[in-house]
Amino acid sequence: MTNQEPKPTGKGRATPSRKTQEKANLRPVVGNKSPEAKKAEKIRLREERLKVRTGIANGEERFLGVRDRGPQRKFVRDYVDSKFTLGELVMPVLIIVILVSAIDSYTVQLITLLSMWCLFLGVGINAWLIGRNSSKALAQKYGESKVEPGVKWYAAMRSIQMRPMRLPKPQVKRGTKISS
Repeated sequence: MTNQEPKPTGKGRATPSRKTQEKANLRPVVGNKSPEAKKAEKIRLREERLKVRTGIANGEERFLGVRDRGPQRKFVRDYVDSKFTLGELVMPVLIIVILVSAIDSYTVQLITLLSMWCLFLGVGINAWLIGRNSSKALAQKYGESKVEPGVKWYAAMRSIQMRPMRLPKPQVKRGTKISS
């Protein structure tokens, strides 16, 4: 106890200058790859994105987002895709309405405006019915207590999309009977 060594003071080395420290911490923002490596990375990323895009279009479960995963969502997708919905008509009808409304006639413009709003009302009602009916079909298949929340909304939103724009792509043909 009497033989104590004195405690060292400081850190035992000189403090580096600010310039030296900043130079040591300097790193490239993007990366310092050769042009060939950058080109190879670009090609790899393009192929990976294409693989993912193809997987999503085909409905492969591992590539789908959280919103689209699961057997119930697949059932709802097939249910909606097996039916004709008014939502598929919105874009084509709107293009026609825009072209026809260019006619300088109050009557024609009034008719196109009313037909457009009637279509929107019909789309809303159709989407509500699709959501309700798909939820009922799910309840028959999986049981009332097992139906996931949000499937009505999922079905309604899918029914509003034009058929060629839907992702994952429709796996069933229109008019196919979906068994519950």
